[in-house]
Amino acid sequence: MNRIIFTCGDTNGIGPEIVIKTLNRISKRGNSIYYFACPSNVFEETISVVKPVFKYEITKSFKANNTSGKIVIIDTGKIKITHGYPTKYSGKAAFKSISTAYSIIKSGYADAMVTAPISKYAINSAGFNFPGHTEMLAEWCGVKKFVMMFLSKHMNSALITIHEPVKRVSSLITKKLLQDRINIIMNCLISDLHYKEPKAALLGLNPHAGEDGLIGKEEIDTIRPAIMKSLFANYIYGPFSPDAFFANKLYKQYDVVIGMYHDQVLIPFKMLNFSSGVNYTAGLPIIRTSPDHGTAFDIAYKGIADESSIWEAYIYAEKIANNRRNNK
Repeated sequence: MNRIIFTCGDTNGIGPEIVIKTLNRISKRGNSIYYFACPSNVFEETISVVKPVFKYEITKSFKANNTSGKIVIIDTGKIKITHGYPTKYSGKAAFKSISTAYSIIKSGYADAMVTAPISKYAINSAGFNFPGHTEMLAEWCGVKKFVMMFLSKHMNSALITIHEPVKRVSSLITKKLLQDRINIIMNCLISDLHYKEPKAALLGLNPHAGEDGLIGKEEIDTIRPAIMKSLFANYIYGPFSPDAFFANKLYKQYDVVIGMYHDQVLIPFKMLNFSSGVNYTAGLPIIRTSPDHGTAFDIAYKGIADESSIWEAYIYAEKIANNRRNNK
């Protein structure tokens, strides 16, 4: 039995709604213990739009031993709600929800956290200087080597650089960074996702993967040598020309596709999995999954948000928690 804690995400977006819809689905099949860190007034307003079919209790104090069978709503403090707009108040609420979930999971009272979408603008407006969940949790865990991964039934992908301006990408890609992140990705596939001998495809940085140095030399000078010296060299293929790789659907032949920068793999990944993809932070001592979409402020509190992606995030959280437990 796992203990899963959900965060509310930006309280002015669809986060609270898709969590409650997911908890409704869980109540019909789940056998774990569930927590939801959310301002009580946000939860109450959301359930006026989406009726919960689960039993719950709202509490300000976390209960380590929940045997009631109810889903515990951890009240993180009432907050001003402004439907459909990121504000410093929604950023503060999102941050408090994440930090509450983190403290509980680090204390050993939860096995995984599933995070609803946040607004980077709102988080920064509230005074917290983080580009996203990944960097926030890595800093709190004291981890400098981590990878943003995206998981789905159709394709798994991972990033060498994350939220970086395109003009900086080339200078950031070094042999050491490549080797460190390849090791994290491959170890994640083996230990967290239970692939016995994972095959990885590594994309080139330049058009046509540099075309033997005619359109850039990063593939020759950095990427290929990093593959050759990797601990997993026998399981890594490439660098591939990204356009031909996806046009020929070569991703179907590999367990993970590793991209050099954000949009290189996120565009094809989201085209394949927009309502079912999962964001996963590999390399952390804790388990954190999230939907691969944003806050969708335009449909907030309308009851029409699709919870499919955060449902898949929950499924992966359970799977990874079980795999880690079995590996021990």
